[in-house]
Amino acid sequence: MKLGLLIAPLSVCLGFAPPAYLPQKISCTQRFLSDNFEDDAPRKQSRLEGMQREPTDNELAIMDDMITKLANAKPYELPNAVSRAIRVVSSPRFFLRIAEKADEATDAMEKEKLGALAENLVNTIQAVVSMTEDSLDERAKEVEKVVKAASEPDGEFLVPLSKERLEAMRKEVEGLEEESLNEAFLSTIDAWMNKAHQDGMDGMVSIMQTALQIYAGTVISRARVQLQANVGAAVSGEDQAAANAVVAASKDGESSAASDLFEKLLRVDTNEWEIEIRKGIESDVKKEALVSEVQKTMESVILGLENGSMAQRVQAEFLRELVTRIEAV
Repeated sequence: MKLGLLIAPLSVCLGFAPPAYLPQKISCTQRFLSDNFEDDAPRKQSRLEGMQREPTDNELAIMDDMITKLANAKPYELPNAVSRAIRVVSSPRFFLRIAEKADEATDAMEKEKLGALAENLVNTIQAVVSMTEDSLDERAKEVEKVVKAASEPDGEFLVPLSKERLEAMRKEVEGLEEESLNEAFLSTIDAWMNKAHQDGMDGMVSIMQTALQIYAGTVISRARVQLQANVGAAVSGEDQAAANAVVAASKDGESSAASDLFEKLLRVDTNEWEIEIRKGIESDVKKEALVSEVQKTMESVILGLENGSMAQRVQAEFLRELVTRIEAV
């Protein structure tokens, strides 16, 4: 199958839709990887789903849940909660939703609580933004390294990317610590991708999409390893080596084969998914077992992320696309 199984905005953002450009070279190191890349045109809307349209009923329900939790949170808990979902919490739509709920509330104390929340959020967001400026600068440097890894030896970017360039990008992402692959990292990619789109630099948009795909595969793989280690320790009550042995022994061959193939798919370019899936199915992996393995990860890893966060949306869309590809083979 070809790319393009999903047509939602985030699918385009992640590169899961046919690119609208032909293979080309783009000489944009100085133009794009510049500290002054934002002084051309004013920043427009994000290209991440949920940042450029009215929220769905499900997204409104998530917002309502976040508002309830934040309204009931202690003041000292707000900075951490806000920083984990800064893009959602700081959006005008989120504050509008607070106002809507305040208007709908019939209890005077509830109205007062929501009014106080809006005021507290403004102050907290200002504090969080101030504290994270250094973090954003660091993440920008790391994103720049990932993007530069996609360039050819002469400094130009040739798209579609070669296997060598893809592996170079993957090496850079996998070399980052867990704390670096956070919302600031994703916000930087989002901002740069939006800028590239505004400038008509479709090739650079494609590179940013690839960076998001590699990010998703990397963090999901790490989370699966951590989850397995936690389960193993809980099951065995012993040291990690013994725990891993217990987990490995508890897996049947079919599940293990599906898990191994899933791990491989997390670490290859998405353009190679169909080829690898077919190879697995032709050997010893059942399609149903592979889909089950992905869905278990959705339930155990993705649903545990902060509701509405960019990390949750990007990783969830990545896995949904993978399930679609598996079922279509």
